[in-house]
Amino acid sequence: MIEIQNLVKHYGGVKAVNNISFTVEKGEVLGFLGPNGAGKSTTMNILTGYLSASSGTVKIAGFDILLNPQEAKRHIGYLPENPPLYLDMTVQEYLRFVCDLKGVKKHEQTRQLAEIMKLARVSDVAGRLIKNLSKGYRQRVGIAQALVGNPEVLVLDEPTVGLDPKQIIEIRNLIKDLGKKHTVILSSHILTEVKAVCDRVVIINQGTIAAIDTPEGLSRQMARANKLSMTAEGPARVIIEKLRQLTGVRDIAVLAEKAGNLTVFEIELEPETEARKPIFFEMARQGWPIIEFKSLDPTLEEIFLQVTSASPEGKKG
Repeated sequence: MIEIQNLVKHYGGVKAVNNISFTVEKGEVLGFLGPNGAGKSTTMNILTGYLSASSGTVKIAGFDILLNPQEAKRHIGYLPENPPLYLDMTVQEYLRFVCDLKGVKKHEQTRQLAEIMKLARVSDVAGRLIKNLSKGYRQRVGIAQALVGNPEVLVLDEPTVGLDPKQIIEIRNLIKDLGKKHTVILSSHILTEVKAVCDRVVIINQGTIAAIDTPEGLSRQMARANKLSMTAEGPARVIIEKLRQLTGVRDIAVLAEKAGNLTVFEIELEPETEARKPIFFEMARQGWPIIEFKSLDPTLEEIFLQVTSASPEGKKG
């Protein structure tokens, strides 16, 4: 549905986007992440036709955004971080205005707007001025305008920024619903949100793609550091001394102490090393019961920090 090939964007002598390529399949919800200045906003602006690329191609539903901009844009609904709302219009007036801009035929507007307002959950405020709506409702109106014309692709830039927790949950659920019928690119700094709603994640850093996979796949990739969590009964200091002597154990530290002489340890293994059996046998030999033993997969936040740690300050994005 979306094809980005060898995309490059220069700002003077700065290469904000540096030869990136990825695709988004029909019906997929893709999380697009990156620190400030990574090139994320530039990529999204090129994708939606607001900027031209220095080189490379972007195709939406098979149409090149540069060579066939009208056809390509017809397949895109865009919610910028600050929705382009006319505050002195009512919700219904504004959405009808957007219908006119997008060329929705007059005889189809009433039916389409009724469906969109129901989906975006703004039917109950259709007659109210937008300036009198809460931030959460304004975001919903912004999503509604992106849905006008029934585009196959939705590009949502920070759709929950500035919302309270209840509003965030509501918008998040709405995005999940939209993902059932649309291809969605979601830009967000709320990593729990990305993990909750996205099928895959692209992380961009310094203008290039730093990682691309499912959230679960990224966790598996980053888990190669081989970290384990072990809850055991016994003298913590002595356990640490004994286990550090085992081949393959790089380090061990106390994560928490619990009642009943229980301690939670974090054990870091050498790369490509399997030391679970030696640890188990040593603990059994010493008579120290293991209550829990499991791999420690990194969180999406940890993955994000790891792959973007080299991001320079002040780079244009």
